[in-house]
Amino acid sequence: MVEPTPSPQRPLDPIALAFGSSGVVLGVLLVLLLASVAVWFIWFLKVGQLSRLRSRNRVFEQEASTVHQGVDLVALARRHADSPGGRVVIELGRRQGQALTGEFLLAVAKRAIASEQQRASMLMPTLSSIASASPFIGLFGTVWGIMDAFLRIGVEKSASLPVVAPAIGEALIATAFGLVAAIPATIGYNYIDKRLGDFLEELGASSEGWVALLSDENRERPMPLGRPGAFPAVRGGE
Repeated sequence: MVEPTPSPQRPLDPIALAFGSSGVVLGVLLVLLLASVAVWFIWFLKVGQLSRLRSRNRVFEQEASTVHQGVDLVALARRHADSPGGRVVIELGRRQGQALTGEFLLAVAKRAIASEQQRASMLMPTLSSIASASPFIGLFGTVWGIMDAFLRIGVEKSASLPVVAPAIGEALIATAFGLVAAIPATIGYNYIDKRLGDFLEELGASSEGWVALLSDENRERPMPLGRPGAFPAVRGGE
């Protein structure tokens, strides 16, 4: 009777198992590896972007604090068009000279800030998706690896450790790769989102002062004949 040829044993160290994976598990590991690289790339990219935005906006606000006329403020904003605050004031300056209320100018400022938020939030949905989906992708690889372990038991007619250990090891590595991608993504998303929220709050507070300056200048202009109340007084900001 011919004895079955024992299957070759593979090394059980994690790196060898990861590179020696096959089929679906290998595909899962490659996807999670790409996701992990993307997480760190997005993290450093967004931190650098927010640092540049805050630095440029700080310079603009320092210079704007010495301006006392709306015309000068708009001219200063055009020189700092690469700063978020400068872009907000430029948007307000497009309404300069019109009979506009402070409430309308605040609405314009909020819309401009919303545009800045959209610009600064690019790639954040990708980071959030990686944080939420990576554990489930790793879990899928784990389930598939365990199924492979049971199939090997059926083929080898044995549940010995050399038979099931490689498949189970691949399964657990898939889970580990999922966590390696998800944990930095979650931390990075929360960190960047907090810094972005703080920056937008500062920008919103500064915009109220710019709106007040421009609306006061509108009120000081003489009202056109036949249009009483064309420049109504500005109520408190919302």
